[in-house]
Amino acid sequence: MGHIRDRQAVVIGGTGFIGRHICRALAKRGYEVLAIARKPAEPIPGVVFSALDAVSAPSEDIVRAAQSADLVVNAAGDSWEGDEASMTASHIPLVDRLVDAVAALPGRPRLVHLGSVHEYGPVPDGTAIAEDHPTAPRTPYARTKLVGSRIVLGAADAGRIDGCVLRVTNVCGPGTPRGSFLGGLAHRLRHTTEDAPLAVTLVDDRRDFVDVRDVAEAVVLAASSPVTGRVLNIGQGDALSMRELAWLLIAASQVPAGLVREESGAVLSKGGSWTQADIRLARRLMGWSPKVALKESLHDLWAASATSSRPAAAAARTEGH
Repeated sequence: MGHIRDRQAVVIGGTGFIGRHICRALAKRGYEVLAIARKPAEPIPGVVFSALDAVSAPSEDIVRAAQSADLVVNAAGDSWEGDEASMTASHIPLVDRLVDAVAALPGRPRLVHLGSVHEYGPVPDGTAIAEDHPTAPRTPYARTKLVGSRIVLGAADAGRIDGCVLRVTNVCGPGTPRGSFLGGLAHRLRHTTEDAPLAVTLVDDRRDFVDVRDVAEAVVLAASSPVTGRVLNIGQGDALSMRELAWLLIAASQVPAGLVREESGAVLSKGGSWTQADIRLARRLMGWSPKVALKESLHDLWAASATSSRPAAAAARTEGH
C-alpha cells in the first residue's frame, strides 16, 4: 500500500490572533497546514506560510492555494478598529470568492467559517443566546460579519459546499491583540510603575469570553464533524463581569493593586452590555466544550504579553473581540 498523505488544511488569516492558534492546533493533529495572510508572522512548526491578500486576490489564486486541501478555515476579518469599507471588503466579497473557490475544487474541501456572536445584535440582560435567536446586528462590524455567515450557510444549503459557521464570542488568551480591551490593559500594566500608576475606566457590562485555544479546538472538531449548513455557538457559556475580568488580569500581572485606580466614566459599548452564548448545540453535535478556565487564560495572556513584540497595529486581522 502507498503512503497515505496527511490531511491538508488552508487557514485564511492564518497569522492573526485566532488564526495562529488554529494553525497550531491543526498541525498538532497531523494536518499539513498552509497559512494564508497578507503579512508573515513568527513561524509556527509544521505550518507553511503564503503571502496572499485574500481580500484582493482573484478566486483563481485562492483555488490554486487550496488545490489539495481537505479543509479550508476562514479566520480572516477586520477588527472593530477597521473602517466600514475595509470591514465590508474582508467580511463580504472575500467570503463570496472563498465560497466560489471551495465550490470549484474537485476535492470538495470542508469550509469552517468563523462568525461572531455580535451577529445576533444586542440582547436583553440575562439572555442565553441560542443559534435560533433572531439576528439584528447594529454595528458595521456585526452587520458585515452576518452577511458573510449567510453566504456560507446559503452555499451549504444549496449543496454547493460542505461547511458550517462557528459563531464565536469574545476571545482572550495568549496573543490577545493590543487593540482589544484585555490586550490593551495588559500592555498598559506592563508600563505601570510607582512613578506611572494606572487609571482604568471599567464598566458593569457582562460578556461571554472564551480562550483562543478552545476556539481552535472547536475548529479542529468542526473539521471532521458531519454538521453542514448550520451555525454553532462557541463561547464560555457564561456572562462575566468586565470589572471582574480586568481585576483577574491585574492580579495575574502582580502589579500592586495600589498602583491601579478605577475611574468613573462612560465607555462606549460596541457590542451591547450583555453577551452569553448558549453552547449546548456545539456540545451535542461536535462534543465540544470549553476547557480553559478564564483565570488560566488571563494568566497566559499576561505571560505571553511579556514576549510580544508585535506593534499595536497587529490587531488588524482578528475577530474584533
